[in-house]
Amino acid sequence: MQSNSYFSPYYTHVTETEGMNDAILSKINDADTLYSDGIDIYSNGFSRTHTIESILDSCSDFTKEDLELKESEEYAIVGRILFLRSFGKAVFMKIEDISASMQIYLSDALLGDVFKRIVKRLSVGDIIGVRGFLFRTKTDELTLKVTDLQLLTKNLRPLPEKFHGLHDIELRYRQRYVDMMIHRDVRERFMQRSRIVRAMRTFLEEESFLEVETPMLHSIAGGAIARPFCTHHNTLDMELFLRIAPELHLKRMLVGGFEKIFEINRCFRNEGISTKHNPEFTTCELYWSYATYEDLMVLTEKLFAYIARTVCGTTIIEYQGQKIDLTEGTWKKITFYNSLKEIGGHTDTFLQDMEAMGTYIVKHGISLPVKKEVAYYHECIFDIDVEAKLIQPTYIYEYPTALSPLSKRNKNNPDIVDRFELFITGREIANAFSELNDPIDQRLRFMSQMEEKYGGNDEAHPLDEDFLRALEYGMPPAAGEGIGIDRLVMLLTDSPSIRDVIAFPLLKKEG
Repeated sequence: MQSNSYFSPYYTHVTETEGMNDAILSKINDADTLYSDGIDIYSNGFSRTHTIESILDSCSDFTKEDLELKESEEYAIVGRILFLRSFGKAVFMKIEDISASMQIYLSDALLGDVFKRIVKRLSVGDIIGVRGFLFRTKTDELTLKVTDLQLLTKNLRPLPEKFHGLHDIELRYRQRYVDMMIHRDVRERFMQRSRIVRAMRTFLEEESFLEVETPMLHSIAGGAIARPFCTHHNTLDMELFLRIAPELHLKRMLVGGFEKIFEINRCFRNEGISTKHNPEFTTCELYWSYATYEDLMVLTEKLFAYIARTVCGTTIIEYQGQKIDLTEGTWKKITFYNSLKEIGGHTDTFLQDMEAMGTYIVKHGISLPVKKEVAYYHECIFDIDVEAKLIQPTYIYEYPTALSPLSKRNKNNPDIVDRFELFITGREIANAFSELNDPIDQRLRFMSQMEEKYGGNDEAHPLDEDFLRALEYGMPPAAGEGIGIDRLVMLLTDSPSIRDVIAFPLLKKEG
């Protein structure tokens, strides 16, 4: 390390935080030598002509003789060095871009001064741009013979050993940029996520739904039963909440005359973290005027089947060793109450005995609901004995009214609502219902929720006077649905944890 060099502050930082890490210090020394020699080690762009994948697709069948005839055709590619082997005056490397990886060949004879000044100082992790011609090696591997090289980014930290892996799962989440860099399957998972969202948008737009946007900052945390994140707006001197759901604003748009709308965006809930939960998550919420929750059942099956065919090529997918059939028309339906008996294995007698249910719930390590009503106890028992068993796509419907403050009551039984939740692989993926558009009933439900809040339930739904005023202007009958994008991506990418499908999941502070 030269004294007073460009890298002196970084050298000091590394020695103080990393100790005398020889691998890092060696890379800093190489970078310092290049910089001192007038080499731009952080270049500004490179004009590539091909992706590596496009070369492999178009040239993989070419023989050695075919390539000799095409010797005048130049290719310019970029990539990160994954492998490097030096043979004195010749070097073989493997570089990778977003599409694929391929071998390149660099020699003193072709590169001259560039070989001596730059190539000898390159290492695994560096990003380069190269131009050259294709040929086949003695082992018949398609290779780019480099005639020009530009160093684009000098890497200052060694990649995990043999570039095969971060094996510490938390470190992979924390340093996702490295995880993505060295695990092609991780990058592919996030590309697949993008395809899933694009397919969802395409389907809904073809069904005449309009994509809209609603606020992230709410003055009232409504639209779902959950604990919000709180913040403060200094200029207005008012408390605000990161939204827990876009529902109430989307319904205001129905009042305003929109008939088929959807929004794909973030929601935030100040709750626990698990393999199924992240405090920041993505949902698609859609609203359809003059439709019912039964119409949404049909639409949901079509939507999921369309996405599966578009992204996976089939409606029968594999998730954690299980075959899941997403073919429309094959999904199961069972009422909430009957699921407690037929799947949970409980009797009518037990399901009406509050004391017995309370003992059972506590035995399973769950706190008793604040409100001592049978519906809330049934919800706990559903979580204990039913949810995990719903592997194939299953609609649970006819939820108790007490559990559904925004849903329309069933016209034949006011104790239940026209609502379903969709479960696949033992977890909820969607929630939908015929929307409550009666402002009187809605006010009474809000008031009931406020009683719960005063009683200690900090997840109870607040009373939203502006939303009630909107309903008083008249909201058409409608059905609405929320679909968990992260959980859908988990399903279609065979990912066991929600952290696997969120690029940068929330983690505890490092150290």
